[in-house]
Amino acid sequence: MYEPLAERMRPKSLNDYIGQKHLVGEGAVIRRMIESGNISSFILWGPPGVGKTTLARIIAEQTKVPFYTLSAVTSGVKEVREVLDRCRADAGSIFTKGRPVLFIDEIHRFNKSQQDSLLGAVEQGTVTLIGATTENPSFEVIRPLLSRAQVYVLESLGKDDLLELLDRAIKTDRIFQDREVRVEETEALLRFSGGDARKLLNILDLIYQSLDAHEPFVINDNIVTDRLQQNPLAFDKNGEMHYDIISAFIKSIRGSDPDAAVYWLARLIAGGEDPKFIARRLCISAAEDIGLANPNALLLANATFDIINKIGWPEGRIPLSECAIYLATSPKSNSAYLAIDAALALVNQTGNLPVPLHLRNAHTGLMKELGYGADYKYAHDFPGHFVRQDYLPQEIKGTTLWNPQPHTATEAKLKERQDQRWGKE
Repeated sequence: MYEPLAERMRPKSLNDYIGQKHLVGEGAVIRRMIESGNISSFILWGPPGVGKTTLARIIAEQTKVPFYTLSAVTSGVKEVREVLDRCRADAGSIFTKGRPVLFIDEIHRFNKSQQDSLLGAVEQGTVTLIGATTENPSFEVIRPLLSRAQVYVLESLGKDDLLELLDRAIKTDRIFQDREVRVEETEALLRFSGGDARKLLNILDLIYQSLDAHEPFVINDNIVTDRLQQNPLAFDKNGEMHYDIISAFIKSIRGSDPDAAVYWLARLIAGGEDPKFIARRLCISAAEDIGLANPNALLLANATFDIINKIGWPEGRIPLSECAIYLATSPKSNSAYLAIDAALALVNQTGNLPVPLHLRNAHTGLMKELGYGADYKYAHDFPGHFVRQDYLPQEIKGTTLWNPQPHTATEAKLKERQDQRWGKE
């Protein structure tokens, strides 16, 4: 049976592991755990193809402790309890070298009761938990479990990492050894890989398998693009187009195309995407792309997220569709998004500027003597509940961060009101 290149190239030790130097480089936290043999519970969070499962396997190989694996896609509470029983037996055995490790792939797919079933064993030290997830653990992992497991973030592989992987595959893979390999260009290969090691190796595999028996193995931009157009899903059998499709979905909403938005929504649903992930992205889009042009958009997106948790599939597709169409057809403004980014940039540039004295609270007599709160004008004491005074630090007085976009009726009205208040032309 043919073994895919990605599996043939899976590293067996940290010396062969590419990327994530902040976690496995010399002196880094996970490397120190492995070298000491003292593994604490943690969750690996990162996009597909960056080495989460591989890292767990390396830990199993190098620590030589009992190692159990569960997939959140196929395992229920019953399977979790059976594995934990075996872990308890191992932990109590005089022949066991260290505490058993339980690796749970796609831990974000475990529901609350499944995650609850892990708590006791992790808390009592019966088992060391290693979870892997592509989703933000803050949303998908219950708080009691998060408090017992450190979260480590894995990053998409950079260009140098991917080129190192390409070079290693060409030079060391046992099947490629029998072919002349010529790398002419790598731009398309790196672009289609998108920081995903598995994608890169699967693209190489796809090109190799399309060759005639004695045809040279040539890698260039035209060949990569041509093979992927002929076989658009050949390297994506496990849903690795996840990020590309969600990107198309959000950009269709931003571009005010409800038909495209519903199409990409259908692709996400048909591909088995978590409905809560889709609903969260709708909330982000409502705030980022529509914002103050239609504040009701965020209310509807939040209500959609809430109702998805109540009704689930398959009915959940209907409120998701309603929300996507509403957002796509809403007026657009990213003024709130631009304002907070401009404010953060200003904070990074200017540092911790002091709060003006009149905006400070005088909690003590000494503070009052020092002028805290002096000359502050209470807006509600003035006509129209407004009075002009400075609210920014003196060093950045007069800085404009929020720029309302007058092409939308709502923001045009907000701008008009602000201009009247502050006497702007």
